[in-house]
Amino acid sequence: MQTIVHIENVHIGQGMPLAIVAGPCVIEDEDTTRRIAERLKDLAARLQMPLIFKASFDKANRTSIHSYRGPGLEKGLRLLETIRTQCELPVLSDVHEIAQVVPAAQVLDVLQIPAFLCRQTDFLLAVARTGKPVNIKKGQFLAPWDIANIVDKIASAGNRRILLTERGAMFGYNNLVVDFRSIPIMQQQTGMPVIFDATHSVQLPGGAGSSSGGQREHAPVLARAAVAAGADAVFMEVHPDPDKALCDGPNSLPLDTLEPFWRQLQAIRRILHDGDD
Repeated sequence: MQTIVHIENVHIGQGMPLAIVAGPCVIEDEDTTRRIAERLKDLAARLQMPLIFKASFDKANRTSIHSYRGPGLEKGLRLLETIRTQCELPVLSDVHEIAQVVPAAQVLDVLQIPAFLCRQTDFLLAVARTGKPVNIKKGQFLAPWDIANIVDKIASAGNRRILLTERGAMFGYNNLVVDFRSIPIMQQQTGMPVIFDATHSVQLPGGAGSSSGGQREHAPVLARAAVAAGADAVFMEVHPDPDKALCDGPNSLPLDTLEPFWRQLQAIRRILHDGDD
């Protein structure tokens, strides 16, 4: 029996409507972040799709020391709290070290474990002990069945509010490939809902030399396939002008292209539900 994870008014899991986790890769400034959140909220309300807003206050794993990382913990959390209260949206962000966990848990509705840190036991336990929902990005170096050990670590702290995110696996150098079998495998082995990260799955890690490249044009194709494979939610990074984004622009989706894309995902999810009736 699959767990349903409740995050404010968003319910993710088997039998629930498809949820969307969306926002910019990183907080750039207050105006841009708020504008994105408001546009996403309006679209989600119009389509009646559950929405969680995501944005990073710090991208600690950027390729280059010169890359923009974000406003940092204090300023970033203040802005996410503003989005949470004024836009009335649950918010998600990633944490990168134990010292960030407690202050982040005071603001965020979901704490996210970055893919590169998904096996760091002490860090995982610190996040789990907050009692907040935890979104685990499956490392690019892991097989889908390996995620069960990570779930056990979180659950050992008494926290079973766990989401798992498929974001592709390394395929040679600077490239990722998605094995869609991983979605039902992770669901069946752990009983936890699975999110598909549509935009990081088309990332070309380090592929632009001092930054990662990406192929955003393929993200909708992979997302549709993931929902057809049973994904419970879709994660995507979006921006008003991805070519000018300060982080992950090559794999981010333009805000003004989202409505037909979301409608397609919603329709696929409904077909699956109709088949279960």
